[in-house]
Amino acid sequence: MTSTFSKRPSSAAGLLCTLLAALALAGCSGLPDKPTRATMYDFGPGPTAAVPTTRQAPLPPVALDDISTPGGALDNMAVLYRLGYADSQQLRPYSQARWSMPPAQLVRQRVREQLGQRRAVFNAGASVALNRSQNAVLPLLLRLDLEEFSHLFSSPTDSVGLIRLRATLLEVTPAGEKLVGQRNIIVQRPAPSGDAPGGVQALTAATDAAIAEIDQWLQQTPAR
Repeated sequence: MTSTFSKRPSSAAGLLCTLLAALALAGCSGLPDKPTRATMYDFGPGPTAAVPTTRQAPLPPVALDDISTPGGALDNMAVLYRLGYADSQQLRPYSQARWSMPPAQLVRQRVREQLGQRRAVFNAGASVALNRSQNAVLPLLLRLDLEEFSHLFSSPTDSVGLIRLRATLLEVTPAGEKLVGQRNIIVQRPAPSGDAPGGVQALTAATDAAIAEIDQWLQQTPAR
């Protein structure tokens, strides 16, 4: 009898351990997964400069100011979209997509790359200091306001990348800034898919087209 009673506690303890282990495993399976890291996007390397068949004279230099974003909605790195068919006034962020830097910085970098293929592009402050020290004529100042930069859906299946810019060209004089010209630029390009990657591709194409329009506008400005 003694040996029989001595084994019963051991059996009960084993059962208890088994139950505790099962409960522990069940608790672990209920833990939330690690958050998925958002995919980072930029405009890519851009088109490579082709070797010109004929030599082209360089265009007049330009000073490029920082790009402002009125309203502050574009001051972060979210990839934004609008449902134009449902609530066009609401900007929504893609939860798992981010730009590598705020859109204004991405656009400015692209503008500098594209315009710099045929002209010198200075930072606004640097050009003022450089040219004043050399008693030279200051280059015209290009100021851009980025007013819209979103993936716009006109229906659940149709969407475009939309960029809206206001370009202002100024002459910097000892008396202050003098307006040379101003242009509103609105460009949209179709998105290949109704998701963040499709929106990014469409916004990249729209940005390049907008910069090409700015470049043509600058070339039409009479030389001083």
